[in-house]
Amino acid sequence: MNIIKHPRATGGLWMELRDRKMLQRLMIVQGVSNRGLAKVAGWKSHSYMNRLVNGEVKTLEPEPALRIAKFLGVGVEDLFLTQVSDFPEHAVPHRRTA
Repeated sequence: MNIIKHPRATGGLWMELRDRKMLQRLMIVQGVSNRGLAKVAGWKSHSYMNRLVNGEVKTLEPEPALRIAKFLGVGVEDLFLTQVSDFPEHAVPHRRTA
């Protein structure tokens, strides 16, 4: 995971996936694909969702996490841990955009 200085309004707040297998099970039971859930999250590409589901990455910004949890019908705290940075520069995990 790369940490960069990021001037977002949310500052040093991000979400960390608790259990990728739970996410996978919810997706299977509800018949949702990586591509479909990426669209729900507001991402243009499904590649980051693939990496999240496969365990290659664990973090994402709060807004997509909230959208994913709401769509799957679970509490955001069931799927994600809220992480807050202590860095005054507002360091947050970086996600490449497609």
